[in-house]
Amino acid sequence: MNRPLVLPSTKQEDKNFLELIQFFNETLGFCPNSVKTMYHRPAIAYAFIELNKAVMENRGRVTSALKRLIGYISSNVAGCRYCQAHTIRAAERYGAEAEKLENIWEFRTHPAFTEPERAALEFALASSTIPNAVDDLIAENLRQHWNEGEIVEILGVIALFGYLNRWNDSMGTELEKDAIESGEKYLQPNGWTPGKHAY
Repeated sequence: MNRPLVLPSTKQEDKNFLELIQFFNETLGFCPNSVKTMYHRPAIAYAFIELNKAVMENRGRVTSALKRLIGYISSNVAGCRYCQAHTIRAAERYGAEAEKLENIWEFRTHPAFTEPERAALEFALASSTIPNAVDDLIAENLRQHWNEGEIVEILGVIALFGYLNRWNDSMGTELEKDAIESGEKYLQPNGWTPGKHAY
C-alpha cells in the first residue's frame, strides 16, 4: 500500500480520547495508530478499549506476558506484521523473559516454556489457522493444564487479535517507531519486516 487506508484521527480536544491515549502510554509506551484510526468513530474506539481491558486483565495463572505471547502467535499466523511488533513489545514490557521472546517459535521444545504455556501457544496456533485446526488432541491438552475460566481468557486473547489483525492489515496501519524497534530486536532474525506498515 502507498499509504494507510484511513489516517489516524488527530482530534485532541476530547477529554475521553486523551484518557485513552494515556491508557496506552502506560501499557505500550505510546498510543497505537490503530486506536487513533478507530477514533474516527469514537464508539468503536471506546468499545475496543473496554474489550481490550477485559481480555487482557490479569486474573491469575494466564499472566499478562503469556497473553501477549499468545497474541503474537495468533498475529503471526494471520500474517499481521503490525500486531506482531505490538505483541512482542507488550510481552517484553509485561515481563516475558528474553529467552521466551527470542525463542517463541521453539515453544514446543525450548526449556524456557512450561507445559501449560506450550498447551496455550499450541492452541493459539491452531485456533488462528484458517480453516480452524483445533482438534480433540489440542483441546484435551489445553484442558489438562488450564481450567474453564482460563481457557476463556486464552481464547479471548486469540479472538481479540483476530479483530486487530483484520483491522491493521486491511487499514495498512502505520507502525510506530517504538514498535518497529521491538520488531527489529526480537523478530527480524526470523525474517520480520514492517512490510506494508512502513511509509
